[in-house]
Amino acid sequence: MCSSDLSNAFVYDPRYHTFESWACLMVEQYAAQQLSIPTATTDWQEWGQGLLAIDVFTNEAVPNPSQFDDWQDWAAALLGAINPGLPA
Repeated sequence: MCSSDLSNAFVYDPRYHTFESWACLMVEQYAAQQLSIPTATTDWQEWGQGLLAIDVFTNEAVPNPSQFDDWQDWAAALLGAINPGLPA
C-alpha cells in the first residue's frame, strides 16, 4: 500500500514552461493516476486539485492551488514543498 511519503513525489521545475507543457510532463510522470491532459481551456486550479488527489501529494505541506492567482507561483511552491532544499 502506498503512503503519503513525499520522498516518492516528483515535480518538474515550472520555469520556462507554459502551463500546458508543465502539466503534460506531470501527466506523463503520474500516468497511472490518469490525470486529465491539459488543453488551452483547462482551468489550472481545477487540474491542480486533481494532481493533489494523488496519494503522494495528500499532505498538509503541499500547497493548495486555490490559494494562488498564478499557476507558476503554485507550481514553484509545490516544487519547494517537495524539494525544500532548492533555492527559490
